Amino acid sequence: MANTYSQIYLQFVFSVKYRDSVIHKDWKNELYKYVTGIIKNNNHKLISINGMPDHIHILVCMKPTQSISDLLQDIKGNSSKWINEKGFVKRKFEWQEGYGAFSYGQSQIKDVIAYIEAQEEHHKKKSFKEEYIDFLKIFEITYDEKFIFKQLI
Repeated sequence: MANTYSQIYLQFVFSVKYRDSVIHKDWKNELYKYVTGIIKNNNHKLISINGMPDHIHILVCMKPTQSISDLLQDIKGNSSKWINEKGFVKRKFEWQEGYGAFSYGQSQIKDVIAYIEAQEEHHKKKSFKEEYIDFLKIFEITYDEKFIFKQLI
């Protein structure tokens, strides 16, 4: 086929290692711009990005030219390196292993954008762990809770 047409909407959700609340409001917008650049450099379209001090939500219209795992490795690896080079946190910054990737249809995009934009309000009522487990249940993803979040011992 001469041309490839796609419309693949994915929401990615991942947390700071040990769910440390270290993404500070003073530099979170710089982080979001940096992540946006990574997404654009990989020829995908950022739709929405927001988060909390311990996690991030990203809604992307993704091209089928790259795997989800390769894109997330690029986002997480390069943004971790960037945060550490900028010295935004006192110790080494790392994202938690793994991520959630949830797919949506065109008719759901406005609601997903509103959800991502309202993170601060949403998390007054629900923790990130509760939110993440709700996503897994809604999308009927089998999981073992002991592997969802690593705790600092």
